[in-house]
Amino acid sequence: MKQLSKKQMWIFSVGQLGWSMLSGIISAWLVTFYLPTSNDLAQNGAIQYITPGLIIGGFLTVLGLITSLSRIFDAVTDPLIASLSDRSKNKRGRRIPFMQYAAIPLAVSTVLLFCAPVPAQSGWNIAWIAIFIILFYLFMTMYCTPYNALISEFGQTQENRMFISTAISLTYFVGTMLAYTPFVLAGLLRESVGFAWSYRICFIILAVIAAICMLIPTFLLNEKDFVNAQPSNVNMFKSLAATFKNSDFRIFTLSDIMYWVGLTLFQTGLPFYVKVSMNISESFTMIFLGGLTVLSAIFYPIVSKLVKKFGKKKLTIAGFLGLALAYMIATLIGVLGTAENSGLLGIGVIPGVVFGVLICIIAAFPMALLGIIPQSIVADVAEADGITSGEKREGMFFAARTFAMKFGQSFAMLLFTSLAIIGSTQNANSNDITASTLGMTIVGIVAVVFCVFGAVILLFYNEKKVMKTIAKEELVKNELTLTEPIEQPAVAVEETTIISETKHHKSDD
Repeated sequence: MKQLSKKQMWIFSVGQLGWSMLSGIISAWLVTFYLPTSNDLAQNGAIQYITPGLIIGGFLTVLGLITSLSRIFDAVTDPLIASLSDRSKNKRGRRIPFMQYAAIPLAVSTVLLFCAPVPAQSGWNIAWIAIFIILFYLFMTMYCTPYNALISEFGQTQENRMFISTAISLTYFVGTMLAYTPFVLAGLLRESVGFAWSYRICFIILAVIAAICMLIPTFLLNEKDFVNAQPSNVNMFKSLAATFKNSDFRIFTLSDIMYWVGLTLFQTGLPFYVKVSMNISESFTMIFLGGLTVLSAIFYPIVSKLVKKFGKKKLTIAGFLGLALAYMIATLIGVLGTAENSGLLGIGVIPGVVFGVLICIIAAFPMALLGIIPQSIVADVAEADGITSGEKREGMFFAARTFAMKFGQSFAMLLFTSLAIIGSTQNANSNDITASTLGMTIVGIVAVVFCVFGAVILLFYNEKKVMKTIAKEELVKNELTLTEPIEQPAVAVEETTIISETKHHKSDD
């Protein structure tokens, strides 16, 4: 089979640029659009489409309940789509057709999610949001699960897998950054088209670009040229059970859950660390987040070189411990205090901005490690399992990893809202979490604990066994290639015969 060239790997990574834009739109703007601040309602013409306030259990909004239930649906569809993809007998391949069919519906459902029909609080709007957020996650799964499975199948060597993982991490970063452009563009459009349409126009433009990006690899890459995997004959439940029978994958998944809980606690809490613990302008949130992302991306090119020297397991553990250190600094802000906020001990003299910059610098390299290597580890485990079991179930492995991510993120969101409000008086009629310095300190401690647990759990991952299995298979393939007889072209054979006969006749003369 052919191997992807570097150019083709970049073409493949463009698909991630597309879906990360759409995912970023939902992450960055769903709450802003449907739970507007009092300032947006009073001065910017925002519309309250659904009932506001933390009215579900005192810590969850109506929108929060909808998104939580939709993520449960999303988690259920992950193994279903993975199984359908693994078992597909489509003549164009097991993955590309799913991606092609999902790209445009995913882009359309993203835009329609922000087009609630009634310009006031209404149950119809709640139903509309619920329907389209479910469709969004369904089509996202239809695209991303087969897409992620191709990381293992297209990356036929360790070098290729690391290159693909690095490329898609970079395009994910770019796509996420593009999703934040409405911060600027919507403000420019607001006076002429109003609050709602200033965002909708931005989302339409981004969705069109995203759809094109997602379709590019489906038209420019022929899956059958690079992948010769036989469709799996195992049904969804047996395939999922077989996936989790793999002890190394169970260890990785448990470690990965710890990572996503710790990461989501920190990312969700960053605005509150800025506002509450540092007591500085909320605008610094975007500065810190942007700086952290750019610094992290700078380290991407060297990760592959470090993997060759130290291995993936050691570097991932280093990433966990590096994040734990960054979270510890965030925790100390609330304990020691800053020049702007006295803190729990009241001894702070260092400006909050300095703490923020320090956290970004410390967290950047660990974020680069954990943004690239885990995807490659899943690809390794999936390939090794396919070699030993004879069943190629890359889709199910990546679906199970995605489930771990979603479970970790959802659990962290619930955990954050419960911990952050400790020591504060929460207003149930407000859309905003009223965090306290004590609550944010506890959040930081919990994030540190999860990251350390993740590192400890990963110690039990048997990287040597996995890599030895893959290396053996690659050695066998190379030996078969070298020992295959080279067939002489028919034309060449005929020419040889003619020359031989000519020499024979000359000899007779």
